[in-house]
Order: sequence, then structure tokens, then C-alpha cells
Amino acid sequence: MSPALFSFFILILVFWTVIWKGLALWKAARRGDRNWFIALLVVNTAGLLEILYVYFFSKKSGQKQNGPVV
Repeated sequence: MSPALFSFFILILVFWTVIWKGLALWKAARRGDRNWFIALLVVNTAGLLEILYVYFFSKKSGQKQNGPVV
């Protein structure tokens, strides 16, 4: 694999991780999930932990998330 191609893949992985990490950290902060916030901030899983949090753990059971909470 050429160095340019390797650099391209690393750049794509960095963008992927930053986007998911930002979304997951924002949701954890809005919900007041201190432990999740710290785990998401410290652990680097290339977006996997962040995706799990956003889609499975950030939703409260039996509650719809329709709009922003003011």
C-alpha cells in the first residue's frame, strides 16, 4: 500500500471518528450521563462505542425524542 493511500485511509478514519465522537459526547452531555461522557472521551474505538451509545444507550425507555428540550 502506498503512503498516500495509507494517509487517505487514516484521514477518512479520523473524520469518521470525530463525527461520531462529537455526536455521542453531545448526547451524553445533554442527558447528564457523566460516566458515559468520560468513557466516550477517553476510549478511542474508531466510532464503535459512540455508535452503540447513540443508537442504543442514549434513548430512555418508553420516551420519544421529538424535539429539543428547552
